[in-house]
Amino acid sequence: MACSRPPFVLVHGGRHGGWCWARVARLLRAAGHDVCTPTLTGLGERSHLLTSDIGLATHVQDIVGVFEFEEITDAVLVAHSYGGSVVAGPMERIAGRVRTMVFLDAFMPAPGETVLDIVGPDLAAALLETTKQEGEGWFLPPTDASFYGVTNPADVAWVNSKMTPQPLKTYTDPSGPADRLWSHPGIFVECQPSTLRPEIRRRARDRSAVDARFSYRVLDAPHDAMVTAPELVVQQLIEAAESCGDHMHSGSGQAGQRDRLIQPL
Repeated sequence: MACSRPPFVLVHGGRHGGWCWARVARLLRAAGHDVCTPTLTGLGERSHLLTSDIGLATHVQDIVGVFEFEEITDAVLVAHSYGGSVVAGPMERIAGRVRTMVFLDAFMPAPGETVLDIVGPDLAAALLETTKQEGEGWFLPPTDASFYGVTNPADVAWVNSKMTPQPLKTYTDPSGPADRLWSHPGIFVECQPSTLRPEIRRRARDRSAVDARFSYRVLDAPHDAMVTAPELVVQQLIEAAESCGDHMHSGSGQAGQRDRLIQPL
């Protein structure tokens, strides 16, 4: 069965912005897809809105708003890194508008889990200390692009010029329900080398072993693969979009039933 070309919604990771998807978005549009690259409140070109009150719920609403105001349906929802914690909340309301999910080296939170829980006690302690010393106690300063595996000097300079601080509250707020995140069709793409803890990657592998609608893949590219290897990332995304059999949709996969899954926004 041939698939229509679904739209892509690309959700960036921590201290990044929609800008980081520029190379991937260009290739997807050239392939005939609509692409939305929202920037979460307080980050990137929206950094002028940065306040200590911005939390995970703010970023959840950002994504819900994108689906509502852009009238997005049948989308491939892609999350990178911290973006995995963000999309858990919206999925409770927009699952019927999402064809499939792609976790690009992304968090997959359990209900009530914070980002600091996910990254583990050692990194959590380091982030809290950095916030105390360099972030006035309430924001995380940008991390050098080399931490994310970016090595090309021009790319390092480009990424570092656009990274912005992020409110600590987004890392300490607990996620809400995550049932849709854990039951929806999708794929997990592990970047190698990855910055994720082995336990987080194991979650996705374990799910792929028991869930026929969820698969686990490995990409020979570092954590910020959308910067360093956009062609490889696009290949994975288009393959996910084209896996449009019944097993890749909520419910039975019939269009009418998918429509009824759309929650009021």
